[in-house]
Formats: sequence, structure tokens, C-alpha cells
Amino acid sequence: MKLKNVLPISAILMVGLMSSCDKNMDTKSFDQLSNSETKAKHQQQQVVNLGVAGDFVILSKTGITSVYKSSILGDIGTSPITGAAMTLSCGEVTGSIFSVDAAGPACKITDATRLGIAVLDMQAAYTDAAGRSNPDYLNLGAGTIGSITLLPGLYKWSSSVNIPTDITISGNSTDIFIFQVAGTLIMSSAVRVNLEGGVQAKNIFWVVSDAVTFGTTSHFEGNILGQTGINMKTGATMTGRMLAQTAVTLQMSTVVMP
Repeated sequence: MKLKNVLPISAILMVGLMSSCDKNMDTKSFDQLSNSETKAKHQQQQVVNLGVAGDFVILSKTGITSVYKSSILGDIGTSPITGAAMTLSCGEVTGSIFSVDAAGPACKITDATRLGIAVLDMQAAYTDAAGRSNPDYLNLGAGTIGSITLLPGLYKWSSSVNIPTDITISGNSTDIFIFQVAGTLIMSSAVRVNLEGGVQAKNIFWVVSDAVTFGTTSHFEGNILGQTGINMKTGATMTGRMLAQTAVTLQMSTVVMP
């Protein structure tokens, strides 16, 4: 008796091998992916619209403090808290200091309306960036991301993120990077975020639901949309914006508008 439609043994083995390969590809980690695979994987993100908040290098709802002498290049402001919550000197800021009232550093500009709009825009930007879905990379490194290169795309962690050693953000001048962090963001002392290939700090958005801490003499790149506080320890430097829904603290730190 003849059997019909029976696949040769070699064909069956080939189908099984291909199925196994597909499963292996689905479970590859970030580190296992080649550059070409990773670049093909990511979806191009739209820039996060900061609105009037983008005019500020530091914007806070509950205060900005500094251990003298910090260096800030760009405009800063607080709202709705009184300007008295900005405990830094005019000489630490190359730019304008905005207050909602007559309190604050002697060189302040009182403009409650502009600050109110900026804070609303900051909150809207946080909601937008935090709400981006379908991440390209989920829980990369289980929240520890030292000594790796990050390519364009949307990253999401359902936990805190620690940066114990240098990292590199690689791409071109128009690539957008969005990092969603459900817990704290902590960068160790003397650690650097490096940019490669023309990446611009203005196109990097760190969306953090808990406190952000930069260790002593560390260097950071990108915009921080923080739902709580941002703390820079002694000698820490940053190219980017600090947009905090609570307080910002500086300790002889340097912040430069991207």
C-alpha cells in the first residue's frame, strides 16, 4: 500500500530546525542581538514636546537648592512654590531666574503666568513620554545597564535602573531615545553617559517615576522628566534639562542646556 503526501525525513528535520531557530530569535536578549538586528528592530519615536518647559534648563515645582558653587547655563524657575525655595545665588546662573512672586534671588524675574504654563507643559510631556507603548527593549539588564551601548528606540523598565559603569548612547543627530523607568534612577560616582555618532542630548528623554541621583563627579546626558526629585552630588555634571515635579538639589554641580 502506497502512502501519499508523506514528507521526507530530511524535510521534517529542516522544519523542526527552522522552528527552533525562530524560538531562539524571539528570546534573544539585547546583548545577543547584532547591530543590524537591533537597528532593524526599533520603531522610530516622535520627539517629546516639552512646550514652554523646554525653555528651562531646570524647572521645579517645589524648589531648587545649591551647595556653592554650582554652575548653571540656561534659565531656571520654580512654580507653584514661592521663589524663596530657590536657595542659590545669581552668580551660579548664566541665564534668567524666574519666580512666581517677589521672593527669591535678587536677580529674579517675576512671571507667574509663564511659569504656570511651563509646569503644565512639563507635566504633559511626562504623561506623553511615560505613556509611550510597545517598547523595543523591556527590562534590559534587569535594571542594571552598565558597560553597554544603547541604540535608538523606546526602553521600559518595570523596576529601578542603576548605571554602575559607563554607558554609550549611539545613533545619529535625529534619532530619538526614550527611557521609561518605573522606580529610581541611580548613576554611580565617576560614571559617564557618552554620546556617539552625532546623538544630541536634546533628543534623549529619561522618564523617571521616582528619585534620580547622580553620584559624585558623574556625567549625564539627556532630558530628565522626573515625577519626584533630582539630586546631583558633588562635582556631578550634566548636559540636558532637569524637569522635576518636586525638588532639584545641586552640590557644586554643572548643568548645561542641550
